[in-house]
Order: sequence, then structure tokens, then C-alpha cells
Amino acid sequence: MNQDNDYDVKTNEELLALYLETKEHKLKQELAVRYSYIVKTIAMQMRGIYISFAEMDDIVNEGIIALMGAIEKFDPTRNVKFVSYASLRVRGAIIDFARKQDWAPRSVRKMAKEIDSATGELYVELGRSPTEHEVAAKMGIEVEKYRKALGDTSLYNLLSLDALIDESQGSMGDLADGSYSDEPAQKLQNDELHSVLKDAIQTLKPKEQLVLSLYYRKELNMKEIAKILEVSEPRISQIQANAIRHLRKALEKYMGI
Repeated sequence: MNQDNDYDVKTNEELLALYLETKEHKLKQELAVRYSYIVKTIAMQMRGIYISFAEMDDIVNEGIIALMGAIEKFDPTRNVKFVSYASLRVRGAIIDFARKQDWAPRSVRKMAKEIDSATGELYVELGRSPTEHEVAAKMGIEVEKYRKALGDTSLYNLLSLDALIDESQGSMGDLADGSYSDEPAQKLQNDELHSVLKDAIQTLKPKEQLVLSLYYRKELNMKEIAKILEVSEPRISQIQANAIRHLRKALEKYMGI
């Protein structure tokens, strides 16, 4: 039996363990092929992030590079499954790629700041998170226009959140596997950041928490989430945008911005 046939009879986990032991390049390529479905799934799920400036093939290429890096850096002694680790790395790579495009029009940035300003002022006045109707009224626009603005600024908020994480400790991918840092100071910072995000998520509305969970943990796309919640895809996008904006504001407060 030749070596390729030996690979065929091994599970993905067995092949990964063998690669981590031998660091054989051919094994790494085989693993990349086997786990390429992770990249394709995430590329489809995150299509709304890059559709305006990149083709899916370009994103898949970025994802494969991230996957190869995940194979190289994976540490099986940590309590993390490889698929989860690789998924977070691929997702982070796509977001980083989008950030580098500097795609956001000035109007989108302006609208995001106006929404933040109105929401912040209402929070102080009301002592709670305002409803979408209250924010729309504060901005002097119809609720439907406000909802559209939330959808339009969703990617800007997501990339801004990633930029804050990047500024704080390196990258979204690093946050995803923060336990991989052996430096005590870095680990403490990672733990603090995890705590801030966890607390912020707990302040979100139940539906916002559910959408984030289905999108980021279950890796469902907007269409699938919309079907589960029995609402439209644009509405899911709006819910996600609002949740991401709240997380970004929590990080800004933590970092003193």
C-alpha cells in the first residue's frame, strides 16, 4: 500500500495528529483539502461582507491560507476542537481582508456615527437601551429608514469591532484562541477582553443574542436564520447590526475611547 492509500484509511483527526508529529508538507496539503469545506461554508455565510469588492474565489483563497496557518499552529493539548479553531481563524482572515479594502463610503461612516450618537444620548436620558422607534424619532427619520440604515452600517460596525480588538491585542483570530498565548500579561488582557464581550452580550436583547449565536456559533447564514426566526433576511441583518454596534460601544468604553 502506498503512502497516499495510507492517508485514505486515516480519519481527519488521525491525519492531523500525524502531521503535527511529522510536519510533512504533503500531509498538510491533504488536510487542507479535507478541511476546505470549512472555508467554503464560511465564505458563503459571510458573502454579505465582501460581495461589493471581492469575488468568492478571492475570499476562498484567503480562507485557504488561514486554514493552512491553522493546521500549522494548532495545539491539540489545548481544550479546543480543530474545526472550531480553524473556523475562527478563517472568519478572522475574511474580516481582516475586508478591513484592508477601506471600502466604507463616507456616508456609511457618517450614518454609523449618527446612530451611535442618538443611541448614546437616549441611553443617558432613559437609563436603558432605547428601542428602534425611540432612536428613529431622535434622529428624525422613519423607523423603516432607520432599519435600512442599520443594515447599511452593519459591516462598518463589524469591521470597527474587529479593529478595536486588533488594536487591543492583535487580531480577531488571536482573540478567538487567546488561550494560546503563554505570556501572563497577554493572557490576562485576553481574559479581560473575553469578560467584557461576555458581559456586553448578556445585556443584549434575547433575539439579538440568538442571532449572534446562530451566526457565529452555529455558522448559519442570514437566510437560514431568517427561516428559523420567521422574519425577513433584511430584518436579521438589522438585528445583527444592532447587536454588533452594542458590542463595539462596550469595547470602546473598556478601552477608554
